[in-house]
Amino acid sequence: MKVKRIPAGVYAANCYLIIDEESKELGLIDPGGDFEELNSAIEQTGAELKCIFITHGHADHTGALEEFSKKYNCNIYLNAKDERIMRDKGYLFGDISVDMKIVNVVQNDIIKLGNYEIVVLDTPGHTPGGVCYYVEGLVFSGDTLFRSSIGRSDLPGGDFDLLVHSIRNVLYNLPDDTIVYPGHAFQSTIGYEKSNNPFVRV
Repeated sequence: MKVKRIPAGVYAANCYLIIDEESKELGLIDPGGDFEELNSAIEQTGAELKCIFITHGHADHTGALEEFSKKYNCNIYLNAKDERIMRDKGYLFGDISVDMKIVNVVQNDIIKLGNYEIVVLDTPGHTPGGVCYYVEGLVFSGDTLFRSSIGRSDLPGGDFDLLVHSIRNVLYNLPDDTIVYPGHAFQSTIGYEKSNNPFVRV
């Protein structure tokens, strides 16, 4: 799988293009803004956008969702808890329109993208409906786990104990060589975080 990271929006949240180079199917993870830049990057790949993955509903990760939904009309994968908050116009959360093709996801759901199977991991704590997406040695962790840091839990809907539980009991169960692609800043590995993350060591 080919991965391209594009910081997007005013908070430079990481948007990822994930591409099956054999089938030329593409998934978009957390389109946080800058629709034209992201769309241009997608077109340059020559791949077809098949679906959108949302790790959590904050606006800095969903800012371009409306535009992508209108242009491509593809499935948008999102946990139901964050969808409800978005529909209720929750503080710091993005917007959802009635015509979006939302597909709610839960732990261990499998989403096909070309020849790959993407596994949903429930990781609440940063938001009530936070999820991560795992595929063949890669995990897209949203704002749950960063390099040497973790997501904020002091925002509405956040829960520090639940966040730590999600990291320790879900993400840290992945193989140590799993590459972590976080929602901000640069990548890490599960093994590095288990040994070095000052918030959640094992």
